[in-house]
Amino acid sequence: MKKLLLCFTCLVCFYTAFAQKSDFVVAKDGSGDFTTVQEAINAVPDFRNSITTIFIKNGVYKEKLNLSASKRKVKFLGESQDKTVLTYDDFAQKKNSFGENIGTSGSSSFFIYADDFTAENITFENSAGPVGQAVALWIAGDRARFMNCRMLGFQDTLYTYGKGSRQYFYKCFISGTVDFIFGSATAIFDECEIFCKKQGYVTAAATPDTTKYGYVFMNCKIGGSAPDGTVYLGRPWRPAAKTVFLNCELSPVIKLEGWHNWGKESNEQTAFYAEYKNKGIGAQPEKRVTWSYQLSDEAAKDYTITQIFRGWDPTI
Repeated sequence: MKKLLLCFTCLVCFYTAFAQKSDFVVAKDGSGDFTTVQEAINAVPDFRNSITTIFIKNGVYKEKLNLSASKRKVKFLGESQDKTVLTYDDFAQKKNSFGENIGTSGSSSFFIYADDFTAENITFENSAGPVGQAVALWIAGDRARFMNCRMLGFQDTLYTYGKGSRQYFYKCFISGTVDFIFGSATAIFDECEIFCKKQGYVTAAATPDTTKYGYVFMNCKIGGSAPDGTVYLGRPWRPAAKTVFLNCELSPVIKLEGWHNWGKESNEQTAFYAEYKNKGIGAQPEKRVTWSYQLSDEAAKDYTITQIFRGWDPTI
């Protein structure tokens, strides 16, 4: 009992220290500076040169959030990954005030336009359910970092929107069904768990043809509740799509052919889909489509964080 009480006391002190170091505290019960996340965002000075840390206490915050480009260098710090939840339930076919579909981008629960955004210990969710495209996170800003976060949804969960944007995901949990990681950005998924709820496609990269790196998965686990052999690693949303899985564990949910051409044979000549030393039942190189690649040891050396991100190191 004494040990339990000591652990509880240490935990309270730990989060109290975090809250005290923060610039703003968000708490639904009124114990912080704001009761909503958007209020805290709005309070961040425009074009600040220092990091603004927003500590978000446990709770489900149902808000459609927008971090404008002027609110740069913002850090969200959640009290706990599973219990600090930012959610909304828009979807692409939902109508706006003019009776028009809001579309895939318009469905996002959180829009991030600003550069240098960081999030830790947060769940980002679109709770609309299996109703077509319904984005949880839409990221246009450069140098975005997510550590120990969850991105929950079905179709089109994570929209890495920004062309030229660099986005880093470390020890994150990302769930969905069809094309649930998609977009134009260069993104690294490092030690993440990718959870495939149903048959579909993990990625739909739209990498510009002028960009060397698209999606890079390092030391990730790809699994889920989908039936065995029903999930493709990716299909090219745009012809020059680039996606690489290195040293990942691929469960039986992955189709042995691995990759799909989105119904266009011409994509087989322009997309770059590759793997390196993956393991698991879902990783059988000899059964992959002939137009994908298995990297050599020498080629794999090009896949370092700073090289992929053109000198930016999100780990420091």
